[in-house]
Order: sequence, then C-alpha cells, then structure tokens
Amino acid sequence: MSDTPTPPQPLQFGWEEWISLPDLGVPALKAKVDTGARTSALHAFDIETFGPASKPKVRFTVHPIPGRDDLVIPCSAPILDRREVASSNGERELRYVIQSMLAVNGDSWPIEITLTNRSTMTSRMLLGRQALKDHISIVATDRFLQPELSYDVYHTSKMRAVQPKRALRIAVLSRENNYSTRRLVEEGEKRGHTVEVIDTTRCYMAINALAPEVHYDGKRLPRYDAVIPRIGASVTAYGAAVIRQFETIGTFCANTSAGIIASRDKLYAHQLMARAQVGMPNTAFAASPKDTGNLIGLVGTAPLIVKLLESTQGKGVVLAETKKAAESVIDAFRGLKANFLVQDFVREAAGEDIRCLVIGGKVVASMKRTGAEGDFRSNLHRGGTAKSVRITKAERETAIRAARVFDLNMAGVDLLRSESGPKVLEVNSSPGFEGIEGSTGKNITGALYEMIETRVRPAPVRRRKTTAR
Repeated sequence: MSDTPTPPQPLQFGWEEWISLPDLGVPALKAKVDTGARTSALHAFDIETFGPASKPKVRFTVHPIPGRDDLVIPCSAPILDRREVASSNGERELRYVIQSMLAVNGDSWPIEITLTNRSTMTSRMLLGRQALKDHISIVATDRFLQPELSYDVYHTSKMRAVQPKRALRIAVLSRENNYSTRRLVEEGEKRGHTVEVIDTTRCYMAINALAPEVHYDGKRLPRYDAVIPRIGASVTAYGAAVIRQFETIGTFCANTSAGIIASRDKLYAHQLMARAQVGMPNTAFAASPKDTGNLIGLVGTAPLIVKLLESTQGKGVVLAETKKAAESVIDAFRGLKANFLVQDFVREAAGEDIRCLVIGGKVVASMKRTGAEGDFRSNLHRGGTAKSVRITKAERETAIRAARVFDLNMAGVDLLRSESGPKVLEVNSSPGFEGIEGSTGKNITGALYEMIETRVRPAPVRRRKTTAR
C-alpha cells in the first residue's frame, strides 16, 4: 500500500456557476466564468468611499437577482486598490478593488473583485482567472457543474444570520467635545466603523419631495448608516428638525425626533407617562395666579418641588419647605413669565435617585446618585456622587416602560424610590456616559453600538415602488 497522498480532485466549473460571497452577505449569486478576464467584477450600485485616507473603505449596494432592482443588499469593504480595467467592448474604467471570500460547495478562498455597473450584462458577476484556483478545470460547454443554490434564500428569515458585521458610516450630532462624544468616536472606530462628529447647528436642509438632503459647511452630507443624536437642550427644536430630515432620507437614528421633543417638554412628558400609567410624583400645572392654592393642594402638602419646564441638570429646580415658601416661589416664577411644574417631594428618597440607562429596550446599567451635602438634588453636575446599584424588578420594568413611552432606543431614566414604588422623575434622550460608565465599569457605548449594528445589519431591503397617479 502506497503512503503517497492522493492529490485533490480538480474542481470543475462550467461557464456559469452558483457562488456565494459570505464576506459581503451575498449567499447566492449566478456568476459567469471568463478566463479571458484577469480580475473578477461585481455588479454594484451607489458606490461611495468613506473612512480615513490611511484606511479607505467603500460601500455599495448589490442587486443579487437579475431584474429585481427592488431587492437591495448594502455592503462595505476595505479598498485594496483603484485599478484601470478594460471592459469587453474596449472601454477603460477606473474601478475600486476589494477582497471577499468566494464560497463554492463547502470550499472557499479569497478573491479580488472590482466594482462596476453591469446593468447591461446578463450576469451579476464575472469570475476572472485570478479567482480560479489551480485545481479548477473549466468545462466551457457546460454550466452549473457545482451544486445549484437558490434565490429563495433572500426571502427567508435565515437571511439575517448570514450577514457579516460590515463597517458602518455613523454621524454623531454633537456641539460638544465632551466625554460622551469622545467615547462614541473611540468605541465606534474600535469596532471598525467610521464615526464623524457633526455640529448640529451647522447643518442645513434642502426640503423637497424628490431628493431631501442635509448639507454641512457648503456640501451635501453623504449617506450615513446611522445617526446618534446628542442634542443639547438649547437647540432642541433645530436639532429635532435635522434628525427629522435624516429620518426622511431613511437613515436609522438612535433616537427619533418625536421622542426627543416629547421627552424635553416636561409637561407633555408627564402627560404621556400618566397616560401610560408610569409611576411618577404627583404633579400639577396651571397658568393663572388665582390657582396657586389649588395647585399646591393637588400635589399635597409641603415640602414641594417647583420645577421650570426648561430646567436641565438640576438648574431651575427649587425645594419649598413650607406652603408659604411654595407660594413665594410660584409667584416669583410667574413674575418672570416662566412655565413650571409643582411636584410632591418624595421625602423617603433622602436626596438620592437612580439613573437607569436603557438601550434597545433593556436596562444595561444603573447607578445611585446622591446629592452633595445639604442639596436635595442628586445631579452629578452639581457635585453629587454616584455608585453602581442593583435595581429591583419593578424599577427595571418602570425604566423600560418609561423609555418605551417616548420610543427612545437610548434613554437615561431617573427614578426615585418611594414607599409606593418607583417614581419616574425624568427621561433623558441624551444621557451622559461618563458618570454611569465610571461608577458601574460597564461599556455603555459598546452596548449602544451593538444595538445600532443589529438594527442596521444589512438584511435585504425592498425598495418601495412608486405608483403613478
């Protein structure tokens, strides 16, 4: 018996074969084999470069089924080269070159692919001689010598499972170079994405039915896979308008414009939570100075909290120890023509609250905040301290329900522990990450990106067909 290993049997290809490109999330594609061409070519639309000049990337869309331009798979890959390629009719074109694994019948190997518009060709892909391994033999008179695949895979629930974690182009809408913004850039780039910080107030919009656009510093902004809003309270209205424009274009926004506006309007926010039966301190609001006594009576007895509707980070929040003090504060606010709420003071909370960070419908971290000595407000911006805390099932469910009221994928929900259960103080649509990452040691920014990657993962997209009227 000979010990000489049996050489591998040659893999036979016909002039057309079914192939897969797993790195691009394309599980089934018919390819024409052309040994006369050096490099393989893939039919690609919406080709656009992104990323740093030192490590450029390209993203594009693939229509895997001939004649079905409504079925779209978004792809991205590092750029290997930009090469001049001569087509079969002699025309020369500069094309981006990428690399992907080619999979056939359980075997796979890396190949180079050029991206080009092959709309006039019958095949979505051409396999050049560089893609053909040494042990592949070509039978030019036959086709489909390898196992046949099916386009039906694009219409099954398994499609998401075969999608790769592609590089994304993400915009962070922020006017500040603070911890949260820096962490979003750092974590996104660590995960292979391109993250660009965009000053919200320097965006402007072209509003029309055919091609709504967002412009920035004199240029149209590129297509982003996702937008992470970090909208300051002072620019809520304009920031929401910018996000609404991205929503119109079809960009995934981590928080919706409607959710941000609703959560920032304290009166409307409390009305929404009341309608959803989310626990909160007794709250009252009135416009007329004649209603001061009844207003206080609706909430309870002193001490009371008087809170400006536009308050942030504990500013404009006053503790009135007595009924007389409450009347004086209310009169003062009315004299300034300021809108405010009156709330019951939850004495048993003892100057502490709990910040729950809700991402994608889950509480990913929670911390207890304690106010500085002598201060009933627990905001970290006012000298409060924070530490990790284990929350109860009721607190977890309350935080999730509160975020859901505003349809927020990312929210900081502030709770008070009261004798009658958790009470929601506020739902923040742009929560800071520094305090909660520092006190809990959890990678909150990473959890946010995991949610974004799941939502933006390139399952086939069916474009709506417009109907003539």
